[in-house]
Amino acid sequence: MTLLAGTAPTVFETVESEVRSYCRAWPTVFERATGSLLFDEHGRRFLDFFAGAGSLNYGHNNPALKRPLLDYLGSDGVTHGLDMSTTAKRHFLETFRSTVLEPRGLPYKVMFPGPTGTNAVEAALKLARKVTGRKTVVSFTNAFHGMSLGSLALTGNAGKRAGAGVPLTHTTQMPFDHYLGGRTPDFLWFERLLEDSGSGLDHPAAVIVETVQGEGGVNVARAEWLRGLADLCRRRDMLLIVDDIQMGCGRTGDFFSFEEAGITPDIVTLSKSISGYGLPMSLCLFRDELDVWAPGEHNGTFRGNNPAFVTAAAALDTYWRDTTLRDRTLERAGRVEDALSTLGSGSTPRGRGLVWGLEFPDGERARAVCRRAFELGLLVETSGPRDEVVKLLPPLTVTDDELDEGLGILARAVRHTA
Repeated sequence: MTLLAGTAPTVFETVESEVRSYCRAWPTVFERATGSLLFDEHGRRFLDFFAGAGSLNYGHNNPALKRPLLDYLGSDGVTHGLDMSTTAKRHFLETFRSTVLEPRGLPYKVMFPGPTGTNAVEAALKLARKVTGRKTVVSFTNAFHGMSLGSLALTGNAGKRAGAGVPLTHTTQMPFDHYLGGRTPDFLWFERLLEDSGSGLDHPAAVIVETVQGEGGVNVARAEWLRGLADLCRRRDMLLIVDDIQMGCGRTGDFFSFEEAGITPDIVTLSKSISGYGLPMSLCLFRDELDVWAPGEHNGTFRGNNPAFVTAAAALDTYWRDTTLRDRTLERAGRVEDALSTLGSGSTPRGRGLVWGLEFPDGERARAVCRRAFELGLLVETSGPRDEVVKLLPPLTVTDDELDEGLGILARAVRHTA
């Protein structure tokens, strides 16, 4: 937070580490939240088009999820249970199977690797290497997969990689869709390296991909590119891992972002909005024949977050028994695209569903847009390798009026910084 002249430092400046970041972009103290709205301690209202970096697809304190949680806590339901069997876990697994897996014909086992997205990625990497007996994992330019060492080795951003402090090994980056501007056929370089014993590329255990790179700048992979990647993995005996941590749970319309491409990954990672309520929870999903774990071979103290199981099951029951939310998200995607396309002023929109990016020529302009949006009552953040993209992640439950208001504020911020 920025200190005003003559003011005493707050506890945030004196006690909390300098590593804090979002509070610097939004210098106020938030107190309460509901739906698509946040309120600071002075009662000022903000539209939240950040949604917990995609952890709040169903909004803040959604009553359909809050009531079951309060009832569970009020009845002394188990809060911490490691990976013990509990009624909350059973209800979640049954609900996930009936609302997500069975309707899509997905042959996945469910693993609870730990409470965060990077835990799920680390589990996916370890499993892929165990199954294949190989070490190398291929990721893509501008990818982001987490901040622990295995996940960070897959991440493209130089600044984040530099924070590791040690060599990041056993990974190779390949060009993401459109990275070379369409000047070469898809996967030409990748396939050539695979077939050439002199290329220096060890036969990969797996390939990991985001269908939409959120932190990388809202880079959208075409469905045909994803199908080509799945085919390449199948032909070349590599497991395909889809990191759906930010783009899953309906962010692009369908529950999984890869559904549009008609592919079935070998392994899928989910986190962020899987709990529905912003509670820590992650899943690693994989084909049944890949379930070669020995009991306890991958574990963690907080892999069984029972309150999150409760809200996750409520979210699935409320929003994924039919296609209402999916259809509404896809309809709103068109409205957002139309609004962003009219802004001009050197900006270029791209996105899917309710994740959109507005690219500017440089990071300073994008940061200025976000600062002005905050002053006008809208929370949006930057992404991309140079922070040159303003990223929009409104809750999927945002009302039509709130969506229009937020887009209007963004338009004012863009004009103000032109």
